[in-house]
Amino acid sequence: TWVKSLSRIIPSSTPAVKPPKRNPKTTTDAGSIPDQKLPKPLGAHPAGEAESDAGHKLGKPLGGVLKALIRERDPDKLVSKFVEASSASSRFRDGRRAYDVAVSRLTSLGRKDGIEAIIEAQKPFLETSSEGFATRLIRLYGSASMPSHAAATFHLLPARHKSTRTFNAVLAAYAEAGDVAALTAAFQEIPAAHPSIVPDLYSYNALIRTLCQKSNLSAALYAVHLMKKHGVSPDIITFNSLLDGFHNSGRNDEAEKVWQMIKERNLEPDAKCYNAKLRGLVAQGRIDDAASVLERLEKDGPKPNIVSYNELIRGYCKAGRFQEAKKVYDNLMKNECVPNKGTYEILVPHLLQAGELDCALSYCYDIFASKKCCGVEWGVLQDVVNALVDASRVVEATKLVELDWQKYYHRKGLRMPPSAGTDEEESISGEKE
Repeated sequence: TWVKSLSRIIPSSTPAVKPPKRNPKTTTDAGSIPDQKLPKPLGAHPAGEAESDAGHKLGKPLGGVLKALIRERDPDKLVSKFVEASSASSRFRDGRRAYDVAVSRLTSLGRKDGIEAIIEAQKPFLETSSEGFATRLIRLYGSASMPSHAAATFHLLPARHKSTRTFNAVLAAYAEAGDVAALTAAFQEIPAAHPSIVPDLYSYNALIRTLCQKSNLSAALYAVHLMKKHGVSPDIITFNSLLDGFHNSGRNDEAEKVWQMIKERNLEPDAKCYNAKLRGLVAQGRIDDAASVLERLEKDGPKPNIVSYNELIRGYCKAGRFQEAKKVYDNLMKNECVPNKGTYEILVPHLLQAGELDCALSYCYDIFASKKCCGVEWGVLQDVVNALVDASRVVEATKLVELDWQKYYHRKGLRMPPSAGTDEEESISGEKE
């Protein structure tokens, strides 16, 4: 069968679609977060009773509850308040933003115990909730890099929620974690155990994308063959993944076969397809060929995006062709494209390394002039400050630090290096206060 064929191509480890193992030191429930006794979810009562109480046990308007949660910075209090609010109100559970914010914040703090406490507290409501709610819980585990929890959640779903949609959420969780073996196992075993679940275009794209990211390109091509065999037509996203895989692996000649497949299916390549080609050409040192591709895109389309320009800028910088890199920067803005953090994180360090401090500094001013400062890494700007001080340009370094603090750009803020002298650093600190 096609499943066995895929298994032969992709060596599969022990399927990872079982519930996560319980570890007394890390496993959490609503009452195991340090120094916090979280309220038991109302779902501990019969679902009907919980729903009859929904909407009036919050004690304050839902909008105020949501704002308080989003502003809460203490992870333990965040979990406690979240469990209490979600257990008390079906309207709260209908919203997505609070869930996304809470899980994102806890993920950034490494608090998987808190994430588990929040999501597990939602499970008593699965029986009376929608398929979308079930999908959300699985996806939240996926976004927190907890794929085994995502799979365990799927297996605990009511039968009516075990669908292609929730199946795809499990695949997305494994794809996010880059676990090819577990993703393949889930792709094979879940539809086999639940005949109503039929892999769709999203399912195959998740599989193919992950295979390509792991450079398992023969298996990815075979998966394309399988999807066509089962009546699922690949789309441009499918071929984007293949092009990324082949070009990133330096197999540009074989990538041309993928381009031919796109042509045969009368699909229109988008900017992402050409970005893969640009990346492959730059990796091979074929900068002039990459420049020709970008020039053709500007003239004939599809319209290049910021990634397209960044790839060429990267190529020029690595080749030491800085004047040409600067021209690309100027052209991208003329073509209604906005520089992003990647643009500056390529340009500024290379220019500093080449001794072009004035140009690097001008790009720093561009960063601060942009609406959101692009999210450029703190170290990139700090290196410019340090270089200015080393060049005895303390006034300019001070100005850059002040701009950073005025924008409240970095949480820690730029700092004058010790070589600048104590007085300068203290004077800036005084202004900050």
